[in-house]
Amino acid sequence: MGQSGEFAEKVVKVRRCATVVKGGRRFSFAGLVVVGNGRGKVGCGYAKANEVPPAVEKAIKDGMKNLIEVPIESGTIPHRVEGTSGTAKVILLPASAGTGIIAGAAVRAVCESAGIRDVLTKAHGSTNPINLVKAALEALKQLRTRSEVERLRGVSLS
Repeated sequence: MGQSGEFAEKVVKVRRCATVVKGGRRFSFAGLVVVGNGRGKVGCGYAKANEVPPAVEKAIKDGMKNLIEVPIESGTIPHRVEGTSGTAKVILLPASAGTGIIAGAAVRAVCESAGIRDVLTKAHGSTNPINLVKAALEALKQLRTRSEVERLRGVSLS
């Protein structure tokens, strides 16, 4: 269903919201989607609609608008990072090859979409999927490769 070229999308959460009207309850839906190309580009989208499919489609569109670049070194991340969003805190640790993605559903979706194959994660605080996804993206934004750090600091790291 992805009209987004080589980007794959994962639906992390669909929420149902009810408003009470004269004739009963009227439902609307909110979709949280993570999009990524599996090669270092990943983003998340959140959108609402009266039915599930349009909500997911809108969320995918939203996700395509805010993609971030993730440096990946031989299937894992260059160094340990922490990201927070609200009270959700996510810690990502590099892992050796063959470890796999050790993560809960929300953070796993982000790591898989980014193309990370081996990583250890821990979520502290809120378990709200929206905040967990945002926190994971926040953490990935902080990643720097060794060459980048050398360039920024103007020193060579042994």
